[in-house]
Amino acid sequence: MSAHPRPRLAVSSCLLGAPVRYNSGHSRDRFLTGALAPHVDWVPVCPEMEIGLGAPRPTLRLLTGGRLVTKDRAADHTDAMTGLARGRISDLTDIDGYVLKSRSPSCGLLGLPRYASGRPGERTDGQPVDRRGRGVWAGLVQDALPDLPAEEDGRLRDPVLREHFIERVFAQARLRELFDGDWRPRDLVDFHSRHKLQILAHDPAGYRTTGRIVARAGVRDRGRLEADYRRAFGEAFAVRAGRGRHGNALLHVLGPLSERLDRTRRHDIVTTIEAYRRGEAPLSVPIALLRHHAEGEDHDYLARQTYLDPFPADLVLRHHL
Repeated sequence: MSAHPRPRLAVSSCLLGAPVRYNSGHSRDRFLTGALAPHVDWVPVCPEMEIGLGAPRPTLRLLTGGRLVTKDRAADHTDAMTGLARGRISDLTDIDGYVLKSRSPSCGLLGLPRYASGRPGERTDGQPVDRRGRGVWAGLVQDALPDLPAEEDGRLRDPVLREHFIERVFAQARLRELFDGDWRPRDLVDFHSRHKLQILAHDPAGYRTTGRIVARAGVRDRGRLEADYRRAFGEAFAVRAGRGRHGNALLHVLGPLSERLDRTRRHDIVTTIEAYRRGEAPLSVPIALLRHHAEGEDHDYLARQTYLDPFPADLVLRHHL
């Protein structure tokens, strides 16, 4: 298996331990600063500090009209955030993902409380009108970079969401390395060949779409080819793979191996795949078995498949049931 790239990840500075929260504290995340840190290059961002609010600072709130204000409404920082985005987001165009602080009126991605902005009919008792808000900075980033993999620290505690996010950012890092180099159509063909089964596991429709794009790689303008493939590749990986699709991809790995394996080994592999489908074994079990046989049988096509080795093994992300 080939060496893994180093994803460039933007991250809310407080999650790395910087004392930049409203109370001068931090929200150091063990996974980010522990297991993940040796494998990535961080790009820390604290929008509140970058617009000059400092720490400690007054508590901020989201209003239903989309404004970001202090709790007492004495100051409105929406325009400052928008101005920061105009210059700062251009520095983030070559990152592979973004981890944002949950529940932050600046950086939270979803489910944030929004307070009345003074519209007719809104409650005036000081309680949230709803909990459908998105942080102002997070919204500006997502609007500018809609295909960028982004997650909150809180959601990354879910092993399924964590695995999906990390798989996406390592895939994006490999894609960035390809297009940052002096690539040729044949390089894209090789890249796609290595990612076929991984794409299939996420999105069969995306598998067909990316395949059609690559089939015309030698006759299309390189700029448009890159743009189309980037979009289709990102859209495919944005779909979270379930047990059914993983099971299908695992059988696609087994297919080319079958003629090289005896009946007993084939039976063992099929048994582990079915155990995974039933939720009785983690994905790591059939993956390890298939990878072992692909390498043992010197099956170059399968041994090079990123599906069997999508991220560093010591992240231990495919072991949950």
